[in-house]
Amino acid sequence: MHPDSTFRWEDRDAMRALVRELGFGALFAGTPDGPRVVHLPVVWRDETTLALHVARGNGITRHLDGATALFVAQGPDGYVSPDWYGLGDAQVPTWNYVAVELEGRMRRLDQDGLVAQLDQLSAEQEARLAPKPEWTRANMPSGLFEQMTRGIIGFTLEVQAWRGTRKLGQNKPAAARLSAADGVETAGRRGIAYWMRNAGLEG
Repeated sequence: MHPDSTFRWEDRDAMRALVRELGFGALFAGTPDGPRVVHLPVVWRDETTLALHVARGNGITRHLDGATALFVAQGPDGYVSPDWYGLGDAQVPTWNYVAVELEGRMRRLDQDGLVAQLDQLSAEQEARLAPKPEWTRANMPSGLFEQMTRGIIGFTLEVQAWRGTRKLGQNKPAAARLSAADGVETAGRRGIAYWMRNAGLEG
């Protein structure tokens, strides 16, 4: 993560909430073939355990059980022009962003655990689509769900290290940070602009 302690983010509840909101990220692991990454949806099984699934045919899959892995969730981001600070010419361009890294031990799920992960994932995402009627696997033709789950393997990531970065211009005067947030929003990056405006309020 960013080496400047000004941007360090240590609020685990807030990091957990961001991962839940995003619901998606990248899982990195070392393999005999070199470092590999898989992009996947996740759910929180409890406060320190992520649950996820990977295609059985993905080259990383056979190396995950028992491995140490790193999950990265990337929140809003955006380019910041020096002009937007209103602080004169002694400024440089930068990129603001929010990100969470979760490092821990991978464990393979049994079939019941995989099904529970899939049910939780669809339930959480479908709830966001209300008032659309909720989709469940009960909608599927008989036997199709069981057939399709043979192509994936479930895992948990037992989080042992939390690393967060909120690089939002906290090293600038508040007025300059808010001015830059206006510029970022005008450039179409509303998400990171929101975080920049609330940098002094969130943990």
